Amino acid sequence: MAILVGIDEAGYGPLLGPLTVSSVAISMPDSHLKSDLWQTLTKAVSKQKKNLAGRLLIADSKKAYTRSAGPTHLRRAVLATLNILNTHPTNAFQLAQSLSGDCAQRLADYPWHKNLHNLSLDASPDDIRLAATALKNTMTENNMHIISLASRCLDVAHYNNMVATVKNKSTVLFTAICQLIGHVFTSADPDQTIQIIVDRQGGRIAYAQPLLKMFPEMSLTIIKQEEKISSYEMTDGKKTMRIHFTTKADDRFLPVALASMTSKYLREIMMDSINAWFIEKHPNLKPTAGYWTDGQRFIKDLEKLMPDTPLAKNILVRCR
Repeated sequence: MAILVGIDEAGYGPLLGPLTVSSVAISMPDSHLKSDLWQTLTKAVSKQKKNLAGRLLIADSKKAYTRSAGPTHLRRAVLATLNILNTHPTNAFQLAQSLSGDCAQRLADYPWHKNLHNLSLDASPDDIRLAATALKNTMTENNMHIISLASRCLDVAHYNNMVATVKNKSTVLFTAICQLIGHVFTSADPDQTIQIIVDRQGGRIAYAQPLLKMFPEMSLTIIKQEEKISSYEMTDGKKTMRIHFTTKADDRFLPVALASMTSKYLREIMMDSINAWFIEKHPNLKPTAGYWTDGQRFIKDLEKLMPDTPLAKNILVRCR
């Protein structure tokens, strides 16, 4: 049996809100590793919005989430997956705790995140249960099952501290990715094939040295380093894994697409919390998605509306 892992992030560039990185691990026969999992699981999932007929949309989060549709598809996919793992969050804090427990412990330090317990996920339990049952049954038919769904949610203060320490935000992202990789590798059985696919960000092609720095106890073999994919084999002498950094992975590999949706959903929940807190104080304030230009607009609006109130920018605004 093999473990196929998909990893993707949301919020690498924004000014406000967290950077979230998520991983999805699925156990399957080795013969499925090169299969189109959308086709294999077609009774329960689709990567197209048309003709879903109750199936889960699992796709690149940029396609699954739109302003008009909102987080509907993100929410269904994430909550159905958690349901399969016997986890049933009903509010935003429980979601954060389910996906990224270490982050949830830090959220009490933020005035605008203390309301997460009161932010309902607005999901239909029956719909989530039916979607989860369909996916679980279809996976079982193919001798597959979901092992884990996990995130590293780097809230603003934590993110700023990490950037201040390593002086490079790309290193912060890579550290979070490797933490997720390490968790899967540690929990895997020695006889399992471990294949990890990471959606490549930016133009980096060579990852050997950063990987060895993150996993100094392991040896590494470069399989290929090309424009569209860089692949490596790493072993600690007992277990071996292959890691692939590839372009457009969230459109080509179902576990990466689901990781993309999870990262986006968790980030959107956190942004909803920020917007709700400030708009309650200033109803005419326009909400923000946190991206660079609009994030600057949001900060300027707050400075006009709250001229005598310190904004605690070290926990609101991310450093560059």
